[in-house]
Amino acid sequence: MAYNMKDVFYLDTSILTTTSTGDGIQNIDLSSYVDPIARGRAKGTGLAIYKVFFDFSNSSDNSPVPAASAGTARVGLISSPGIASAAVGSGSLTAGVLAAGNDLMIAGMDFYGGATAAGDPSPYNYLMPSKEVPYIVVRDQVSLMVDVSTAFTANTLISVRLECAQVTLDQSTLNQLLRTQTV
Repeated sequence: MAYNMKDVFYLDTSILTTTSTGDGIQNIDLSSYVDPIARGRAKGTGLAIYKVFFDFSNSSDNSPVPAASAGTARVGLISSPGIASAAVGSGSLTAGVLAAGNDLMIAGMDFYGGATAAGDPSPYNYLMPSKEVPYIVVRDQVSLMVDVSTAFTANTLISVRLECAQVTLDQSTLNQLLRTQTV
């Protein structure tokens, strides 16, 4: 794989939570990085995601979410879910989409505000790709998905940053990835 300073680049997006509960989705278009069709001698390309970084911050400045704030959320980065972007509270996620057992799940974490569940780990990463075994996306989109189960005390910005690189894929690997990344 192409994990080196020359080939690795970053993609990011964010979604704003309000003081309500519900689901939210923010999409990242990957069509300029992914080409699953081999043409002649040219092989197909995918996007290898090596690391994913999640961040929760106060939406009015650069400070972290205050320790006394309430709020819990499950956040995930999903490959090609085929769902339109939606603000928190207006989206609708199917059961199990943010579970580690979902083949389209790239990375996931749980967040607990200090006033919500004192003593719980925050954040708790339950799924993450690695430099040794990246998640290779061969579809045109990934989505930051949020399920806010306990409303945040104040508006909170949830951000994600992907450390990734374009990779060339042989036909059998490409076919296998296309099958597993089908909604």
